[in-house]
Amino acid sequence: MLSFRFSSRFAFFFVVALSTAILLGCGSNQAKTAAAAPAASTSGASPAPSTSPAPAAAPAVQLTASPTSITSGQNATLTWTTTGATSVSISPGSLGSAASGSVTVTPTATTNYTATATGAGGTATATATVTVTAAQLGYAFGHVVIVALENKDYSQVVGNTSAMPYLNGLITKYGLATNFYANTHPSIGNYFMLTTGQILTNDDSYSGTVSVDNVVRELNAAGKTWRAYAEDLPNAGYTGGDTGNYIERHNPLSYFSDVRNDAAMAAAGLVPFTQFATDLAAGKLPQYTFIAPNMYNDAHECPNGINGCLATADNWMQQNVAPLIADPNFAKDGVLIIWFDEADTDNANGGGKIPVVFISPAWSKAGYQSPTFGQQESLLRFTMDALGVTTVPGAGATATGWNEFFNAH
Repeated sequence: MLSFRFSSRFAFFFVVALSTAILLGCGSNQAKTAAAAPAASTSGASPAPSTSPAPAAAPAVQLTASPTSITSGQNATLTWTTTGATSVSISPGSLGSAASGSVTVTPTATTNYTATATGAGGTATATATVTVTAAQLGYAFGHVVIVALENKDYSQVVGNTSAMPYLNGLITKYGLATNFYANTHPSIGNYFMLTTGQILTNDDSYSGTVSVDNVVRELNAAGKTWRAYAEDLPNAGYTGGDTGNYIERHNPLSYFSDVRNDAAMAAAGLVPFTQFATDLAAGKLPQYTFIAPNMYNDAHECPNGINGCLATADNWMQQNVAPLIADPNFAKDGVLIIWFDEADTDNANGGGKIPVVFISPAWSKAGYQSPTFGQQESLLRFTMDALGVTTVPGAGATATGWNEFFNAH
């Protein structure tokens, strides 16, 4: 009996122990499962997507011109502003660099400007137009007279009262261009620029026929009268080469096809200088007059040195220019231009600094000296504009000149 009880009690405790162990084991597995679950959830999920920077915005640009319309020779200002740009280029001209700014331009013809802005987001463009109209350079004159002299520096003439007292007296009384330069060396290219707006050739021995647009063609088209008075010209209408003291290249109108191909026009328009006094006295001076003294009276040849030939030219002008200035018909509406074709020793701006004197008995500003830069095309433009000729040959069409010498009329 004792043995049975022991066995039963033992069996009881054995079952309890085994049940506890089983329960503890199950609890342990649940705990492990519970503990492991968060880790499994973290390691098994997909990673969150990374955030990329937004694309850079395209730049924007504005371009304005002020003023939008100018006359030839005036300036305009281009101004640009941008957003999203690091640099700006302005064309034509490769202007600009900063993302905003302004620049002064002086177009000679109507020009479309384009601003190209560049930034991280690409490029953008804007345009502005500056309209250029022909400058009205001269007042209305009834007569324009050019006296062509030769090959002297500005400094050899202006202020040289011992050699040229008459001309320097005119400078004091009337007007002087102090910043005028010939275009080229030698002579002939300057004569052609003055009358065609092109150099055409630098060969002083040139004898060809010039067919480009020229002052004779435009004067004829505008119904204006003209005449070239050349000293020692052999006869009216002569279109040949040098002879005696006459130099062909100093008489540019004689080369033009308009003249050479029309014998009657040549005879009427190309005359010896002796005709000048006759026409002046008779009140028949043409509206456009070109005067070519011979090679000694125009200061070209200097057998007695520079001052000697300047004195010869000065005496010639006193004899022949003084009557013109005093003539009542010319005095009421005329302008006389005493012009040297090129400098002697100076090469600045192509042909060196030269004196050009403007004389209008009626309208000159007394003793006026102009600092305005000019070259032969400027004088071409002035002579045509002064007579109301609206089409000006070659480079004269966009050149600038001098209203400033004259009082309003």
